[in-house]
Amino acid sequence: MSHFLAALWAEGRKARRSKVPWLTALGFSLAPLMGGLFMVILKDPERARSLGLVSAKAQLTAGTADWPTFLGVLTQATAVGGGMLFALVTAWVFGREFSDRTAKDLLALPTPRSAIVAAKLVVIGVWGAALAVLVFAIGLGVGAAVGLPGWSWALLARATGDHAVTAGLTLALMPPVALLASAGRGYLAPLGWALLTVFLAQILAAIGWGSWFPWSVPPLFSGLAGPRAAQVGAHSYLLVALIFAAGLAGTFAWWQRADQAR
Repeated sequence: MSHFLAALWAEGRKARRSKVPWLTALGFSLAPLMGGLFMVILKDPERARSLGLVSAKAQLTAGTADWPTFLGVLTQATAVGGGMLFALVTAWVFGREFSDRTAKDLLALPTPRSAIVAAKLVVIGVWGAALAVLVFAIGLGVGAAVGLPGWSWALLARATGDHAVTAGLTLALMPPVALLASAGRGYLAPLGWALLTVFLAQILAAIGWGSWFPWSVPPLFSGLAGPRAAQVGAHSYLLVALIFAAGLAGTFAWWQRADQAR
């Protein structure tokens, strides 16, 4: 346990001393702000046109400016934008060791490699959870400022649960990104993988096979493509769990066998 705590302290210090956490927080904060702007436009389209927020020729026929819609938008933003942002975080946590040429030194340490990998994964999990909480908290403030109707504590409880599960499902797909950042020794492979999975998730969801593609499950769960019950089933969550387990096993195995001389 002492080895793990020491590795966790070191990984946490790397993150704290970097600008990347602040940049990811800033980038993800745009989601509730843009969602709030969208609610303002839907709430009073004519005023939005007079202020130049939308074109005079724009047709706004979809969506309702209320709390259920806005909280749904926040959850969907976490599923879609979070997939790329969490992948960026994962690629940075694992890939920076190779871009900074510190991987050889890290692998030569007396600290068990399993402790190093576990510490990195914990940092990613805490980082991702903090970003999800930040987005939801900012969203609540934006929604209150806009004056959206339809608020209730039951709605808040349900939306909080949906948001948490969506973020959890998205984070569960990050171990393969960690494996690619390690095996690819940098950022290119994991970020390319993230882009590919986002593209395939949209295509497969559109043709009705999203429930069988793990990377489509978080957006479908968030309600991006319609009612959740009609989009995902028990097999969808099982596939996400299998990807999580396989990614973990692969990442730990790679680090255990990595040659520090390379």
